[in-house]
Amino acid sequence: MKWPTKAGLKRLLLDAVLVIAVVFGIQAWQQRDVPAGPAPAIAGELAGGGTFDLASWRASHPGRPVALHFWAEWCPICTKEEGGVSAILADWPVMTVAMQSGPAVQVAAHLRDKGLGWPALVDADGRIAAAYGLKGVPAFIVIDRDGRIRSVSTGYTTELGMRLRLWWAGR
Repeated sequence: MKWPTKAGLKRLLLDAVLVIAVVFGIQAWQQRDVPAGPAPAIAGELAGGGTFDLASWRASHPGRPVALHFWAEWCPICTKEEGGVSAILADWPVMTVAMQSGPAVQVAAHLRDKGLGWPALVDADGRIAAAYGLKGVPAFIVIDRDGRIRSVSTGYTTELGMRLRLWWAGR
């Protein structure tokens, strides 16, 4: 195996820095309208029946960070995250938000057909996502125990990434 030259290593490092800068730049652009500080109050219909209110739900998990996972049934990247989201739900309070995926019956049928036991807030018209400044899915928002937005990730997020964001918010 031939080792790269000093100039080759320098070029490789420059390319890596450029790729990282582009990725972070895209993330910043996607999150430009996400509010800082207190999480916007949201309420609505749950796919499994009943209603949801963020303040009441947070109160049922005192002293813990919580997360909102925005997804859509038509989103292929969201499908790739399903296993991670299901695993996180076993350990952390996460409310999934079905953005522009139809009415509650349709969202419930989708979850049932895929074998996903997720709680899901229905955001049929995208108003809830808009309150959080989101333009697309998937997105993972962590809210700390004081009700402040601590972390926002848009695009694919690994299970480890979700866990670390929740852990960090709980420190």
